[in-house]
Amino acid sequence: MPRSDPPFGAADEDESPPQAPGRTLPPRLFYEAVEQSSMAISITDDRARILYANPAFTRVTGYPAGEVIGRNESILSDQHTPALVYETLWGRLRQLQPWSGRLVNRRRDGSRYLAELNIAPVLDAGGRLTHYLGMHRDITEMHRLEHQVRNQKALIESVVDAEPVAIALLDTGGRVVLDNQEYKKLAGDLRGREPARLLLEGIHGPGGAGDLAAIRGEGGFSDREVRVDPGGGRGARWFSCSGTWITEQDAAADAFFAPRRVDYLLLMAKEVTSLRRREEEMRVNALRALTAESERVEGMRETLEAAAYRMQEPVNLIQAAVQLLQRRREGGPDEALMRVLNDALDSGRRALGTLEACIPERREGPAAPVNLNAVLREVLGLFTRRLLAAGVVVEWDPAPVLPPVLGHEEPLRGLFKQLLDNALDALESGGDRRELHIRTRARDDAVQVEIRDTGPGIPEALRLRVFEPFFSTKGRSGDGAGMGLPMVQEVVNRHAGLIAIDPAPPPGCCVRLQFPVQPPAAG
Repeated sequence: MPRSDPPFGAADEDESPPQAPGRTLPPRLFYEAVEQSSMAISITDDRARILYANPAFTRVTGYPAGEVIGRNESILSDQHTPALVYETLWGRLRQLQPWSGRLVNRRRDGSRYLAELNIAPVLDAGGRLTHYLGMHRDITEMHRLEHQVRNQKALIESVVDAEPVAIALLDTGGRVVLDNQEYKKLAGDLRGREPARLLLEGIHGPGGAGDLAAIRGEGGFSDREVRVDPGGGRGARWFSCSGTWITEQDAAADAFFAPRRVDYLLLMAKEVTSLRRREEEMRVNALRALTAESERVEGMRETLEAAAYRMQEPVNLIQAAVQLLQRRREGGPDEALMRVLNDALDSGRRALGTLEACIPERREGPAAPVNLNAVLREVLGLFTRRLLAAGVVVEWDPAPVLPPVLGHEEPLRGLFKQLLDNALDALESGGDRRELHIRTRARDDAVQVEIRDTGPGIPEALRLRVFEPFFSTKGRSGDGAGMGLPMVQEVVNRHAGLIAIDPAPPPGCCVRLQFPVQPPAAG
């Protein structure tokens, strides 16, 4: 391949003596470095006529050095480069400033390539322009690959965004790295609360989204259903969640020779709310029928228990009379009176036993995880007609994700129904302000429930007595036998919970309940 003469009167490197430190390098060395460079280099005069082109220039453009010497650099220009680019280029050079950018160039055979170009003006000792130094390389393939990656990324994002599934990619710190439009929409519906955090807490419990590295060893999961209660008058939502761990190599510079693994969790949440709401409606309708039957049975049980309780009093009195006669007898008891009393005592005991045998038994299966949000919403569904008829405003403020309580669903449902019954009775007794506030929260290893009404409230002196059997604040005109709150206390005790009637600014009554998330340790 022919070469042009060395510029600037370069001398042969062999003719120069070895260079001591601090002395200039021989011009021949610069010439050989340019000749052997993989970058296409050309030198032009101040009118852009080519004076020198290195072998890399020939490899990139197809023009031999002998063919381009004396010709203008414009032989490489192509009409696909906008005129504005050339105007910008020459504007910079006229200001004696270097220019860097990309041009579409044309090779000797007419084919086009994308050039990444750097042009710098060369000035003499007086600061006058003498030459231009041009360096460029063919970046066509790199540009194609960049656009291919960009296009594939855009295509994947379009497909992911079109999916009717909320998708998010999380790092091991629980931070969302990437998400799709459905996920963004869900975040908006949840009013800024991070959907991934709520869903992962529903799957792994409180704190399950804070450090995903801690649960990395558990592997992925599939079709794990999570219930989210947004509150604010909006209904519950259900999501079927799946998670897959993805591993990639760390792209940091210090990981080039020592590859490191970076883990991400791909979280996918498919909403199944419509299906669950249909099931919930069917369940509530079935519960209405079941509740009506349970109320009849519970009413019978309450009546019989009250009757047995009341009957126990005369039986105890007769027994006390018999014992008194036995202690006071002198010279022989009154046998006739003793026989009558003993017969009455035996008869009373048999009647009491028969009555107690008629009390329906409470049959419960094994304890199971119970979502109190779900139970409360079902109970509220049972009261919909009554709430509307009484003009009661309900504020339902559930915890978005509530850990389950290990217990029995039917007694817990009866407990909340009794408390809402009492609250509605209080609200219907009078007053212009009729509001019912229900709130659930997760606290450490417990679930807290607060039911507050704006009724007349319970006097402080009676806040403990209301849990006594047959005591009622309604007086003789009230319905029932006064066994409602004692039943509530019994259910709370069976679930190792706590119940209290907190002081509240009048008017109003606030009942607070707390249930452990885990069962109490066997002792």
